Amino acid sequence: MDRKRLYLLLPVRCIIFFLIFTLGAHIAGKTTDEVSSWWSIAASIVNILTIILLAVAAKRRGGSYRELINYRKGHSRSKRMIIFITALVVTGMSGMLLSGLLFYGTLMPEASLRMTAPVPVVLAAANMLVLPVSSALAEDGLYLGAGTGSIENKFASVAVPAFFYAVQHCFIPLLFDIRYMGYRALSFLPLTVIFCIYYRKKKDPLPLMASHAILDFATASSILAMSISPGAYEQMADMIK
Repeated sequence: MDRKRLYLLLPVRCIIFFLIFTLGAHIAGKTTDEVSSWWSIAASIVNILTIILLAVAAKRRGGSYRELINYRKGHSRSKRMIIFITALVVTGMSGMLLSGLLFYGTLMPEASLRMTAPVPVVLAAANMLVLPVSSALAEDGLYLGAGTGSIENKFASVAVPAFFYAVQHCFIPLLFDIRYMGYRALSFLPLTVIFCIYYRKKKDPLPLMASHAILDFATASSILAMSISPGAYEQMADMIK
């Protein structure tokens, strides 16, 4: 499959999220801060759009989404994959905690609680299934398949996709707060760098996508729990203020 210039798609999610939150807030007559609790629903919608975009881009280049991400059935060894997934999940969680400590002076800043804000229970329950799968397919397809997989320069194939992979989180949700944006980007940067390095060397997306889905499932489960019991969310918000 011809991957030429697929890396030009890397900023697309940042742009879409910026538009969704600014236009959505304007239409609702609210601020982006006030609509931020809907970030997980917006993310699933953008994920689906991203997957469609990648599938169309791959087809126009004579391939498929599976070829784009370089998925090969039976390529990953179960034991190695379990160990690697565990290490990636720990790295992802550690990045968030250390970023909170650096930007806010605490491992659990109020900004981290914002990511589990309640939404209607029905949507939270449905999204617990949609968000993890769609995020892994969309984000890893874009930043690894279309990014790392299409850039020839060794350094750039890691640095450029990892940068956009991390920076997109500044817009999920969108808050016009430099400290918050820095916290969000740095939370994910260690993990995105590892993702891109591993993918460049192994061309094996499965353990990366699996660990990604586990992290998002944990987040989606927390959102569901808070949506079922909004009072618990308010109590936690009061505790960490």
